Amino acid sequence: MKENEIHIGNLIKKKLKENGQTITWLSKKVHKEYSCLYKSLYKKDIETDLLISISIALKFNYFTLYSEFIENKIN
Repeated sequence: MKENEIHIGNLIKKKLKENGQTITWLSKKVHKEYSCLYKSLYKKDIETDLLISISIALKFNYFTLYSEFIENKIN
């Protein structure tokens, strides 16, 4: 990850792998078609509504990553 960006799709895929879960599993949990979710996870950013659903499904608040990133840039 570059110093000035968060690639949220890669971080979500990493969490899925750590949990032994698949994109198929996640697509069912967030009620999103597999192909749409798959494409989203290869982007460095993601829609807020989808990130909320993914955070809930994976029980990990991805918004804290953005908060920490911003705080580090401010300080």
